[in-house]
Parts: sequence; structure tokens; C-alpha cells
Amino acid sequence: MPQESSSNVDIFNLLSDSGDKAKKQQREELLAATGVKEFFAEGTISIDKRTCWGIECKLCIKACPTNALYWKTGEVGITEDLCVYCGACVLSCMVDDCIKVKRKREDGTTEKFSKPRDLISLENRINAKKRVERVKEVFPTAEAYCERYKRKKQ
Repeated sequence: MPQESSSNVDIFNLLSDSGDKAKKQQREELLAATGVKEFFAEGTISIDKRTCWGIECKLCIKACPTNALYWKTGEVGITEDLCVYCGACVLSCMVDDCIKVKRKREDGTTEKFSKPRDLISLENRINAKKRVERVKEVFPTAEAYCERYKRKKQ
């Protein structure tokens, strides 16, 4: 009968943690060479090979800022370690729902898009929230706005 150890160390978790750290370190080194900043905690990208017209256009490959997309025999390939999930490939693709990106922001919100229209509306919503926050910093209340811009009676 095997005896149990007094220390409860899970060796598999230790191995996966060190593997994750090494992978993250390698990703940072690869992205440092490109000069592209990483904004998303994690994400995934996929290309539907049935709808991809990569042999005719290769627009997504040209648009990728980190060269994560490349041409391999007969199809577009993805290097996941280089992808920063920016969406440039989706914006340049001429086929809707061909490239699907799912990304997670630092605050935990998850975003999914596969059409240029979806990405543009997502970015517009994010930018609108930022504009509202900047205005609230300057004018915390409607009264503050009115006080600053009230007309002087002559």
C-alpha cells in the first residue's frame, strides 16, 4: 500500500505554472521585437478555411501589425504567440465571418467580433465611454457646466 506524503504539493500545477510563465516570457520577447503594445489579457483568433479567399487577396496578412498571419501552402496560417487581437485582419478581410476574434480586456470584459461593422461599432462604444468620462472630469454636474458658460447680462 503506498504511503501518503505529508506535503500536499501538486506537481502538475507546478509544471503548468512554469510552462505558462515561460510562454508569457517568450510572447513578451517576440512582441518586443515588433514594437506593438499588448492591450488584451488573453484572446483567440480563428480563420474559417471554408470561406477564406486568402489565395486571392492576402489582405489580412498585409494588415497584421505583428506578422501573426502568414501564407502557408494553400491557406492563411496563424502564429498565436504573435497575435495581439487588434482586429486589423478583420477590418481588412473582404469576407464577413471569415476571421473570428475573441479577446478579453484587463478589466475582464470579453469582446467577440468577426465583421468589420462589429469591430467599428465596438470601438465607437468604447471611445464614447472614454469621452463621457473626460467630460465628467471637467464638468461633474450640469450646474458646473452652466456656471462656467452662463452668459453675462449686460
